[in-house]
Amino acid sequence: MNGSRLRSSARLFQSFSRNCDVRMKERTDAPQDRVCLVGIIFFILGLGTLLPWNFFMTASLYFQGRLNNTEFHNGTAVQKDYYFNNWMTFLSQLPLLLFTLLNSFLYQRISEAIRVAGSLVFVLLFFILTAVLVKVDMDPDVFFSVTMATIWFINSFGAILQGSLFGLVGLLPQKYSAVFMSGQGLAGTFAAVAMLASTASDVDSKSAALGYFITPCLGTLITLFSYLLLPRLEFARYYLNRSSKYEEGTTDKLLSVADGTTVETEKLNGHIDGSVTDVAAETRRQVEAQVETSPSRTKQADNSQDKASVMEVFNKVRVMAFCVTFVFTVTLSVFPAITVDVKTSFPGKWERYFISVCCFLVFNIHDWFGRSITSVIQWPPKESRLFPVLVVLRVVFIPLLMLCNVQKRSHLPIFFTHDAVFTVIMALFSVSSGYFVCLSMSYAPQMVEPKDAETAGALMTFFLALGLSIGAALSFPLRKLV
Repeated sequence: MNGSRLRSSARLFQSFSRNCDVRMKERTDAPQDRVCLVGIIFFILGLGTLLPWNFFMTASLYFQGRLNNTEFHNGTAVQKDYYFNNWMTFLSQLPLLLFTLLNSFLYQRISEAIRVAGSLVFVLLFFILTAVLVKVDMDPDVFFSVTMATIWFINSFGAILQGSLFGLVGLLPQKYSAVFMSGQGLAGTFAAVAMLASTASDVDSKSAALGYFITPCLGTLITLFSYLLLPRLEFARYYLNRSSKYEEGTTDKLLSVADGTTVETEKLNGHIDGSVTDVAAETRRQVEAQVETSPSRTKQADNSQDKASVMEVFNKVRVMAFCVTFVFTVTLSVFPAITVDVKTSFPGKWERYFISVCCFLVFNIHDWFGRSITSVIQWPPKESRLFPVLVVLRVVFIPLLMLCNVQKRSHLPIFFTHDAVFTVIMALFSVSSGYFVCLSMSYAPQMVEPKDAETAGALMTFFLALGLSIGAALSFPLRKLV
């Protein structure tokens, strides 16, 4: 009789296992991203997030030309220095830090669609305003104030946009985050190429500048339409529209099957053998493990576990947090505030293209290359003490770039006058920046439990923004030191 009961129980458990396999297969049977359309859209979205910063930064020569203001002091003509590049860098990065701190407030009260689409609309409006001002003659002081206000607001909306899209792409498979960041990496190259095209055109300077600023208007429009297309794609809907309620419900259904099987087994005889009880318990544990390790688990599933405190997570990622902060501090302290003032040793027609090519294009291409090679090379490993040492050694680029042919200068001598030397230093500077930033950001989530990866990501985003702001602030005294 006991053998009959066990055979009946075994048949029930086999049926239950088959049901579990079918359900788990449904959970992982995601639709395909046909012709990589979702990947292309997130590449465009990544590109669009950094258009404000890159197009204003790359146009520094245009803005400096508009701010050519001569004042007279005691009968002597003095060229007024607005420190445009320093203020532009500082007012571009400070909003990123502030809105990183305000993210939790904004995300809970404003829907993702309004944050993304609304930010893109305001970015577009400020780009249109900047394009219109190209044809408007203004007093340099007024123009400087209007431009600084525009930079502050356009980068504020850019910060909201970037934070929202980072959260959005985090819901998709990991490769889409890499595609999104590749789009961000190429935003600078896009701006540099647009500046080269406007400089090479035969039209007057105002028409060239107008064409240059119309380009990000079109780019922002394309970004907006790309975002609006996402909900229409089955692959995107599968990942972006899954609610925690659905996931929790699926988990409950799977676990209720296990409970129901045990009940049915008990009904075979008023009392159940200990061996059958062990099988039921083991089956339930396997289902729980399957649900927990399923690739499609959501944040709600993670929240059901006890998460570590912010300080506990910080203690685990503090080295990587320091590294990403230090890398951006070094990078923004000299780029572009100091590097944009380097003059070519070959005056003439080349002088028009020198900064666009040797400063912006070289930096953005090599920064993107540095980020990209981390998919092939990941050295030093995250546990190595050599990693933070190499990050700190990047500080050598600050004096190297300050000793290039930066004009105007008052204190330091010029050691490197040749264009080739400056270009090589910029290439090494930018490759190392992209490489160590990408490694730091990818290592940090690996140093914590999966349930704490989101907290680690939020902390790293904050320290990234902190590094950008510190670097931008340091650019003021360093430029005066030159």
